[in-house]
Amino acid sequence: MWHDGGGVCGCAFTLVAHRSRGTVGVMYAMTIPEPGGPDALVWAEVPDPVPGAGEVLIEVAASAVNRADILQRQGHYNPPPGASLYPGLECSGRIAAVGPGSIGWAVGDEVCALLSGGGYAEKVVAPAGQVLPLPKGVDMATAAALPEVTCTVWSNVFMVAHLRTGEMLLVHGGASGIGTMAIQLAKAIGVKVAVTAGGPDKLARCRELGADVLIDYRAQDFVDEVRKATGGAGADVILDIMGAKYLARNVDALAVNGRLAVIGLQGGTKAELNLNTLLIKRAAVTATSLRARSLGEKAAIIAEVREHIWPLIENGQVKPVVDRTLPMHDAAQAHRVVEASEHVGKVLLTL
Repeated sequence: MWHDGGGVCGCAFTLVAHRSRGTVGVMYAMTIPEPGGPDALVWAEVPDPVPGAGEVLIEVAASAVNRADILQRQGHYNPPPGASLYPGLECSGRIAAVGPGSIGWAVGDEVCALLSGGGYAEKVVAPAGQVLPLPKGVDMATAAALPEVTCTVWSNVFMVAHLRTGEMLLVHGGASGIGTMAIQLAKAIGVKVAVTAGGPDKLARCRELGADVLIDYRAQDFVDEVRKATGGAGADVILDIMGAKYLARNVDALAVNGRLAVIGLQGGTKAELNLNTLLIKRAAVTATSLRARSLGEKAAIIAEVREHIWPLIENGQVKPVVDRTLPMHDAAQAHRVVEASEHVGKVLLTL
């Protein structure tokens, strides 16, 4: 359990007292001294990050909880080489400093950013190519809900799987942050969307966002439901967070020339696959991660997100879905919420 008498809350009090003494060169971040449960997160004093060439320093206003943060806390997903050791794959805030060669950004700009780590902190360094302006009409805190989901969905569903108008998309975990964004983007280009989610309340939220076919994975078989909805044809694109557990059934649910994009392994890492089924359908299976991609790849994704998704957000066709906002020092509670799948959309952490 979280103890109000110490740990995070105690460190938050120390932060106020420390800053009153005018000390420079330090900040506070959510550290993980030892892997473990939610209480392994410790708000502690750490050195200030310094932007290098092609980087900017962001004073963090908000971050968001992603499954990768939970895996990192548990000791199962280390940051890539050179990345911040602190969790947090996205943030919003104001640029506090600009490193050499960081073209297009200035001190004071209000931004959100895709990170390789470090979002659970007062300050974070981000490559200039992974920074986005706040979309018009979106407040500072809410903007922290956008970088990871927009980049993940756009890169996998549109850049890799090439979802097209008139096709059908099946989204597993339709009520998640990824799912709620995928529904909206697919509907914006005229795609029929099927989703799986746990229970009627989450499915109702998916319907509000535009989902056409609602599948309760606890009570229905998604392969059967997709076939019914498509006259036996199947889904053209499937966005999957489960991995091994759903692999064979996902291929069964694909249409001829279908594309399966695996972005999560919540259902395990190893499974058998009948390649004959894949061959007969002339289908493709891809698996990608975002965090470990090169700076160039991430910058290319960010550029496409800004070009294609930001206008949809600014005209109201697509909206960030936020389940709840908690103070950064309550990150342990936010992790509990996400681990229990109690949320719809994103869980944010604010400073």
